[in-house]
Amino acid sequence: MFKETAQLFKAAAPLLAKTTLWKEVRISSTHGGSSVHGHRYFNVTCSLCAKVPPRKKPRVKVDIPGLERITYGDRMHYVPGLAKPSFPTWVRDWNDPSHYYAPKEEEMPLHKEKSCFIFNQRTNALEGVRQALWLTKSKLTNGLPDQVLSLAENEANQIENQDERVQNAIRHARFWDTTEERPSRDNFCVALLRSLIHLCGSLQVSHPGLGRRILAEKYSLAATWSRGEDLFQVRGQNGLLLNSMAPLPVLSGKEEVQSTADHVLETFYPISPTIDLQSDQVYEEQNHTGFKEDYPYPHAHTLFLLEAGDTPVTLLPEQLRAKMIMFAFGNALARAHTLHGWRTYNLAEEEIATGLTSARPPTPMLCSRPPNPRQTTRCRGLLSSSLSLSLALAGWFSSSKICVNL
Repeated sequence: MFKETAQLFKAAAPLLAKTTLWKEVRISSTHGGSSVHGHRYFNVTCSLCAKVPPRKKPRVKVDIPGLERITYGDRMHYVPGLAKPSFPTWVRDWNDPSHYYAPKEEEMPLHKEKSCFIFNQRTNALEGVRQALWLTKSKLTNGLPDQVLSLAENEANQIENQDERVQNAIRHARFWDTTEERPSRDNFCVALLRSLIHLCGSLQVSHPGLGRRILAEKYSLAATWSRGEDLFQVRGQNGLLLNSMAPLPVLSGKEEVQSTADHVLETFYPISPTIDLQSDQVYEEQNHTGFKEDYPYPHAHTLFLLEAGDTPVTLLPEQLRAKMIMFAFGNALARAHTLHGWRTYNLAEEEIATGLTSARPPTPMLCSRPPNPRQTTRCRGLLSSSLSLSLALAGWFSSSKICVNL
């Protein structure tokens, strides 16, 4: 008797170990069995082997016109055979936050029948720059303005050993600030941007205006405008914004801006201009810069948009440029409404905002006969960073001139 019992326990010993496969237990229990390979698990409860009861089908209430349903509502207690009464919803005479039921979307006091198309930091515009130009009613002019080029060529706006210090900034971003063999653009673009801005700040002695600017991030923007019967809004956090106490000088004359009224915007039929925009109900049409009214730096100077930033969405260069146009336009529009009022159409002073993105250039290389792809990227970053530094010292960052006719 004892020998047979000992043999049974020896056979069941491996099944009592901690390495028991629970998946096998569940598989065997679903097929109605309580054992695996002919052995019984002593450490398995009945909850794994029990069958799940099927869901009850909801009873369908049938309303027959002309017949009155007999319920037990008048008797104030349940009566078998009689229908369940339907009582009206009880409304409290006091405010109870723990039992609050929000009204329906159609019953909200500020509800509007037409929705608003929203452009946020995760929007991936299909048509890219063309779609952004149509939404903002803007005209794109290739090349940098003459005022910017003249400031960049002026030797007074350059620092000592500029090329060497720019190369050191690139080396710091590409080699010294990482332990990887080839850092990603998400890492070295941020370090390179900070280093170039720091070099621009070193000219504060000869250019006191650089001290009247400040960098801001994690601010929330809201700018609303309409195109015909459609309502559009740009809102959300976006990049790194350089604010200034004084506005930027005018880039285009009044005649050049007025000439854009006859400009025909490029369409992309049959694709809708509102494609990829978020359609949502906006109860209040707000225009807010993201800063308080007494903020000492009321004017937007330059918007820096990196390729990845804080959003997990990776945008292509064309879509990233469209994002730069939309948020630069939104910053200028929100500040125009804040400084000049909501109903002002003819501004005495134009609101100008520039933007800079870290999108890859369309050309495959910018140096001749590179020995390897890593050197190609380094040469490309050197040339683009030198130009960006020259423009930053003059107080400008722009890839194109946009004339807006509101």
